[in-house]
Amino acid sequence: MKPFIDLKEQYRNIKEEILTCINQILESSHYILGENVRQFEDEVKSYLGVEHAIGVASGTDALHLALRALDIGEGDEVITTPFTFFATVEAILYVGAKPVFVDIEDKTYNIDSSKIEEKITSHTKAILPVHIFGCPADMKKINQIAQKYGLRVIEDAAQAFGAKIENKRVGSFGDIGCFSFYPSKNLGCFGDGGMIVTNDSEVAEKIKVLRNHGSKGRYIHEKVGLNSRLDEIQAGVLRIKLRHIEHYNEQRRRKAALYTKLLNEYVITPKEPENTHHVYHLYSIRSSYRDEIKETLLRHGIPSVVYYPVPMHLQKAVSFLGYREGDFPRAEAVSREILSLPIYPELPDEEVYEISQMIIRCLQKNF
Repeated sequence: MKPFIDLKEQYRNIKEEILTCINQILESSHYILGENVRQFEDEVKSYLGVEHAIGVASGTDALHLALRALDIGEGDEVITTPFTFFATVEAILYVGAKPVFVDIEDKTYNIDSSKIEEKITSHTKAILPVHIFGCPADMKKINQIAQKYGLRVIEDAAQAFGAKIENKRVGSFGDIGCFSFYPSKNLGCFGDGGMIVTNDSEVAEKIKVLRNHGSKGRYIHEKVGLNSRLDEIQAGVLRIKLRHIEHYNEQRRRKAALYTKLLNEYVITPKEPENTHHVYHLYSIRSSYRDEIKETLLRHGIPSVVYYPVPMHLQKAVSFLGYREGDFPRAEAVSREILSLPIYPELPDEEVYEISQMIIRCLQKNF
């Protein structure tokens, strides 16, 4: 079986840099909130064009802490998408708020900004768009709605590090941007890690306190916080990978363009909205023959993954919200047809051709 994402190849290419960095950290014996965390936060600020960046333990914690920093809690509502990873919804539930879903766009699979206003109530406090698969959501319209109704905006950019709308990077559009550095992400560490970015100094200070047990000074606790600090070794790894992120993302875009060229006549391929820069964390096709394609690839040792087979509103864990099948037909349709193909910077072009030809032959048998 070939890998869905080959992290070993990426490691081999930067192995000496990584080992040197880790050895320096081990020699320093400074493992928590050390110099690499501080420098990585500064480098992310510069890269994204934001005033504050705070490293945390995971992308899930980033979302959770973002909501807490904006004082969102019991009785509040947060508008988001039903087509996302469960962490988006978990974070809203962690603070006692209610996720309110809005169906997705048919082409980008992002939240449909034209349907947001109809879901706003007196309890709505924030909009939480997700830049799904690395494709930027419609932040211009979302920000306009938020400004009109006095709402906060939290961007779930876990899958979209480096994505842009015009020349501005995602994560920098809302009140807060949240990133995940899970190993398979475009910018991934060697374990769990996350980042919160903002231009609001007050919010940034709240998050710094909350991520460190609610403490500003040693053993002095102003709030009940979390133990959610980005690890020093992971920060060191991420600093090295950040130097390569533009190359990694461009390689993903190149592989995606090749897939699209080969498959566009046979399946629904990803769409890139005008003036956006998609970074293809995942390359996801749609077909009513999804299961046949998946089985064909598997027989030839090619993995593929369904992201996401059950949309959030139909998950058993949130059945208490009262949603039913048919409530969000676009998200449900996409979940039945979506299939993600292998894509990573080091993926050989010949494998893109091979995978595409397998899909085409499978579909020709079924047409």
